[in-house]
Amino acid sequence: MFALLDTQIRNPLVTDILISSNAGMWVDQGSGLIPVPRWEATEKEVRALAVELIDRGGRHLDIAHPCVDVRLEGGIRVHAVLAPVAAHGTAISIRIPRHHDLTWEKLQEQGYLSPQQHEYLHAAVVSQQTILVTGAAGAGKTSLLALLLSDADPHQRILVLEDVAELQIRHPHVITLEARQANNEGAGGLTLEQLVPQALRMRADRLVLGECRGSELGAVLSALNTGHTGGGMTLHANTLSDVPARLRALGFLSGLSEALLTTLVHGAVDLVVHVERGEHGRRIAQMGTFAQNSRSLEIHPLRFGSS
Repeated sequence: MFALLDTQIRNPLVTDILISSNAGMWVDQGSGLIPVPRWEATEKEVRALAVELIDRGGRHLDIAHPCVDVRLEGGIRVHAVLAPVAAHGTAISIRIPRHHDLTWEKLQEQGYLSPQQHEYLHAAVVSQQTILVTGAAGAGKTSLLALLLSDADPHQRILVLEDVAELQIRHPHVITLEARQANNEGAGGLTLEQLVPQALRMRADRLVLGECRGSELGAVLSALNTGHTGGGMTLHANTLSDVPARLRALGFLSGLSEALLTTLVHGAVDLVVHVERGEHGRRIAQMGTFAQNSRSLEIHPLRFGSS
């Protein structure tokens, strides 16, 4: 079982591997999911595989913790859900980073962005703008944010907060704080929200939240309003126009009124970059800014002549 899995992990085209006892193994090589022939495993075998992979990442998967994320060597991210939470059998999702050799030149050759967009993004990073990268799952949000932050001044200190560390930033001074799972007694856990004040005591020039998906948004937005400019975040959203609604939903989880959320976002986020993935690959679909004179969150798309 591990031999076939290792073969897929070593395949440079594979970015995602999905495993379950009822559906088998599926992989994504950049153009959508395809089934892997000759893969067969029982529920007992898939469950054992899930437990071992999570254990390799230093966390535990059991009845008390049936849904767990871990990071393995090389930045590989594993998410596992045990049955019966996964109703049709234990499910394993593996994300493999393939952006170690990503460059702006290659992205332009692939049609990912135009020279004008690259020039605009580079200037935004150099001028310490805080960038929110949005897109659907698998669109390449994390890869783009990492590449953007690699352009930051090498004398600056980048402080990253992540639930599971994924951002691989080519920069000489990056510190990552990773959330921690509670033990079997329910003690010792650390959430992203709890890590924010720790990050603020660590002399960060740029504060980065790997992914906005919970109540930590309020704490991070507040921190970004206190002089920590030039960082970034990612957010799941289907289109650029969906971003305000997604932020409002997360703001509700943080206990923020719409008025307060609007004020915090206006003070924290300078640029929104939306990426998408289609049949022709990944690309920057739109870029925009929040309307500063509005009492609610509104995005004004930016126009580029050859985008």
